[in-house]
Amino acid sequence: MLNKTYPYYLANVAVAANTDLEVTDKFSGEVATRVAMADAAAIDKAIGHAVEAMPALRAFPPFKRQAVLEHCVKRFRERYDELALALCIEAGKPINDSKGEVTRLIDTFKVAAEESVRIDGEIVNLEISPRAKGYHGYVKRVPIGPCSFISPFNFPLNLTAHKVAPAIAAGVPFVLKPASRTPVGALIMGEILAETDLPKGAFSILPAHRDGADLFTTDERFKLLSFTGSPAVGWDLKKKAGKKKVILELGGNAAAIVDGDQGGKLDYVVDRLAFGAFYQSGQSCIGVQRILVHASLYDALREKLIAKTKSLVMGDPKDEKTFVGPMISESESKRLVGWMESAVQAGAKIIAGGKVEGAMFEATLLEGVKRDTDLYRKEAFGPVAILERFDDFDAALATVNDSDFGLQAGVFTDSLAHAHRAWDELDVGGVVINDVPSFRVDNMPYGGVKDSGLGREGVRYAIEDMTELRLMVMRETW
Repeated sequence: MLNKTYPYYLANVAVAANTDLEVTDKFSGEVATRVAMADAAAIDKAIGHAVEAMPALRAFPPFKRQAVLEHCVKRFRERYDELALALCIEAGKPINDSKGEVTRLIDTFKVAAEESVRIDGEIVNLEISPRAKGYHGYVKRVPIGPCSFISPFNFPLNLTAHKVAPAIAAGVPFVLKPASRTPVGALIMGEILAETDLPKGAFSILPAHRDGADLFTTDERFKLLSFTGSPAVGWDLKKKAGKKKVILELGGNAAAIVDGDQGGKLDYVVDRLAFGAFYQSGQSCIGVQRILVHASLYDALREKLIAKTKSLVMGDPKDEKTFVGPMISESESKRLVGWMESAVQAGAKIIAGGKVEGAMFEATLLEGVKRDTDLYRKEAFGPVAILERFDDFDAALATVNDSDFGLQAGVFTDSLAHAHRAWDELDVGGVVINDVPSFRVDNMPYGGVKDSGLGREGVRYAIEDMTELRLMVMRETW
């Protein structure tokens, strides 16, 4: 079970300032624990400590950064079950998905440990004309400075890890605001980081209400803001961020195309589509929302996908048989019900699922959804998927691109030409061939275009954002 209370971490130190933040068990609705909440004064103090930590972090060599990350990997493994249960309770994530996320947390820190000792530079040949004869150029990467991180509720361990682990590897101090609905995993991470010899001020982890956390965005002492969350909030933060670099990992309404040559592989395709659409109650920005199926396979795939959807067990996320747990809140469930009902009124048909009770939203499949409805155009962020048919592959690509979002897309095809055409034509950050867009490995570049964000996560790519190039030019003789 969870501790009765959790402190926040200010300049590497646990501070039991209060117990103002109630964290609920998302299945039972009962208060599971209470967490210290930071006010503006604590946030300001944390930023000041981060600035003061820069000289010590510059002197903190790569092998020591690697040792910190390796310590975290060791302790995450030792506390694996605790982390998984905490995630299951605070996020309502089914226990099997929770264990999978702890595994990815460990993977992300392992990759960061490896990358921490190979942040290399280059030699630049400057002798491109007679005037540069005898000049030599050298480039290295240096830490950008204090960083502000704001992480979301849906992957409170791994999406936090994708900010924290690269920051440690790059040698930048950070102040993290975890999602107030799911702060416990980040605070356990803080407890483990506090066991290391990171210089004072290298990290602060401060749960805070959104309306009281403007300093995370506006304070000019921060040199980078990395935000993962909703598009509306993310783009608003960018407007307020001033001169600092901004990395946004926002929403999507990801599509999967099933090409006409997949007839002999429908069982595999259906299993992956059901996983991609409904895992962790569809609360993933790369969850499968739109499924485009070639007309020659549509009826057969429809029948199999309906059966698979109806077979998914909904219930207590602590039960290992559960596949669909609660959405993060009843208000989010009501929002999605409204979108679904509007789509049905416009002519859509529910062909599987559709039952909702509080935050429990049954895995639901629809067809005939009009393309101008909220359910089609916006990010559902819940266990709802839309089936539609196509006749022409290029038309299917155009349909996928007819979206304000562009995070990832999946294409099931045996045609190398179609795979490359999708890669060329789809206006997304990543194209996954023969799997769902929900697929992610933690060392790959991950991020989107259009309303899906700016920049890329993935440890090495995040390190590049958290460092700057510094040139030295040396004249051989004078």
